[in-house]
Amino acid sequence: MFNRLLFLFLMLSITLPACRPVDRESTRQLKVITHDSFAISEEVITQFEEQYGAEVQFIKAGDTGTALNKVILSKESPFGDVFYGVDNTFLSRALAEGIYEPYDSPLLSAIPEEFKLDAQNRALPVDFGDVCPNYDKAFFRTAGIKPPESLEDLLTPEYRGLLVVQNPATSSPGLAFMLTTIGRFGEDGYLDYWQRLVENDMLVVNDWESAYYNEFSVHGGTYPIVISYGSSPPAEVIFSDVEIAEPPSSVLVEDESCFRQIEFIGILQGSHKRDLAENFIDYVLSPTFQEAMPMQMFVFPVNQETQLPEQFAKFASIADSTAKVDPEAIAEKREIWLQDWTETVLR
Repeated sequence: MFNRLLFLFLMLSITLPACRPVDRESTRQLKVITHDSFAISEEVITQFEEQYGAEVQFIKAGDTGTALNKVILSKESPFGDVFYGVDNTFLSRALAEGIYEPYDSPLLSAIPEEFKLDAQNRALPVDFGDVCPNYDKAFFRTAGIKPPESLEDLLTPEYRGLLVVQNPATSSPGLAFMLTTIGRFGEDGYLDYWQRLVENDMLVVNDWESAYYNEFSVHGGTYPIVISYGSSPPAEVIFSDVEIAEPPSSVLVEDESCFRQIEFIGILQGSHKRDLAENFIDYVLSPTFQEAMPMQMFVFPVNQETQLPEQFAKFASIADSTAKVDPEAIAEKREIWLQDWTETVLR
């Protein structure tokens, strides 16, 4: 699903240990491979373990691309039973490599069709989030400039020198924003858009943390527009050092200004714990697990029967219409797009 907010990992102290002492005479172990940004509460996992007499061991295997590479390289002798975290930018590669077994979970009936990108249900949708331009409300209010209302606004003189973005070759939200421009302006138009951003004094940095915490004016930087998440504003409220009534930032979600990252979970080919893996996936897609995700990973649940936390529901942004890029096109052309972007923007 999805590079997560840095303060999530600095502030949360209830993420899972790798494993717990258990009575191995009566307990089965399920190994779940995840990306490094995965987090869930001990309480939620303990509930599953007690219900099924199981121990869940989480194996963090790097960022999404790195974790997928490890799973592919070990697919003849998998080191886990379930893989959580492939997103729609890597989905086609995961399916082409045949790492998953199909599973028609009964919980799929509660998930909208728009999230189901694999007709064979090898990779089941589990969460989503929108990567969008975020902006500093106080800056625009003080400067007497209206906040941007479209991606085209970012090209105009009044927004010169106001935007900081991440390099798509080194950053997940950076890649998502590049895909936004491809979906919005097409393969024939996205490089022209980026060239005009360069001419409008856009800043490029390597990662989300540098852009958000060093350059974004909300945190003392000089750029009042940054590429981040639709869930960044509620995180600002929740993790503020002092109590605040509303977030200092807002999100541009209109006119296909965002890219929707969808994360998936699936049973790995070769797992000898098929029944327990099915139980775990059903649990992950159930309201119990889904309602815990927003405050743990700052992503949105896909189960329509899930209730959002109050601050999440009040301050998070979900785009009505996002830029669309076919997952197979991403798998086929990602490296070409990145090379062309690098030549246009950085050289």
